[in-house]
Amino acid sequence: MALAFTSVGVGSAKDATAQPVAAVDELPQGQEVSETVIELAGWVVASKDSQGYPFAIMDKAAAQVLVFDGDGRLRGAAPGLFGSATGDHTAPGVAGLALREIPGRDRTTPAGRFIGGYGPSIDAGRVLWVDYDSGVALHPTATGVPAEKREQRLASPSPDDNRVTHGCINVSNGFYEQVVRSTFERGGVFYILPDNASIAETFPQFAQSRAATQEGEGKASRAARK
Repeated sequence: MALAFTSVGVGSAKDATAQPVAAVDELPQGQEVSETVIELAGWVVASKDSQGYPFAIMDKAAAQVLVFDGDGRLRGAAPGLFGSATGDHTAPGVAGLALREIPGRDRTTPAGRFIGGYGPSIDAGRVLWVDYDSGVALHPTATGVPAEKREQRLASPSPDDNRVTHGCINVSNGFYEQVVRSTFERGGVFYILPDNASIAETFPQFAQSRAATQEGEGKASRAARK
């Protein structure tokens, strides 16, 4: 569970699979999950922020996608591909452009909390929309351009070459079919960590809760030293 995931202080998705159905772990050997992701997952479950829907946390800096079911159990963790341009907002009008028409500077994956689900698209059939208004979807790499070598980028142990899309998020075909499709068949909530914006700006309620927790721990620590 996500709460167990946070409470034991694990640093890798491999250590978070003590549950009836083992989570799928495609993260590179030894690659850690950030404390921010761990704390955010715990907060989502504790606060019921996803309202019982499955959710995913996407870390652009680490190029990671973590998927949880509606009860907060980790379903899987895998590398992801994100927008080739850094930035946390979608340029106006981008959603209405063909991919080849999107300027390089505007190929960003927006940060924030999004409610998404499956729906039709103009040229790709039924897709999993992360944010329909921004035109951002979660795809398997099969939908990519072969020359971009998206599968090879996912297989690379470094996140440095995972910025290649026009703004959508890509995961491996296997992870998409095994984890993503079944988890989000009825929709879900997507949390995308920022490139440049602060966590407080991107997830204000989470940031307030974390600050209150840290303040409480600080007071308890000072009282223990008296």
